[in-house]
Amino acid sequence: MNALVLRIVCGLLFLGMVLGVVTHPPKDLTQGLGMMLPATMLLGVALKGPKGRSSIPKKRTPPAPPVSGGTPGV
Repeated sequence: MNALVLRIVCGLLFLGMVLGVVTHPPKDLTQGLGMMLPATMLLGVALKGPKGRSSIPKKRTPPAPPVSGGTPGV
């Protein structure tokens, strides 16, 4: 429940930043780049959640078998 509230709040803050950029565009490139960093962080939390884990589980690959033969230490 707590993570859901955080995701909703971050999504609303991101939406507010986007609307602010649309209504009052940045004066120069550096101001625009400075606004992008917090916006991307808010969007990341809104999409992935506070722990940053993806909702799609990843498959783990089995460890590679040891290589036999050859000359060790060369």
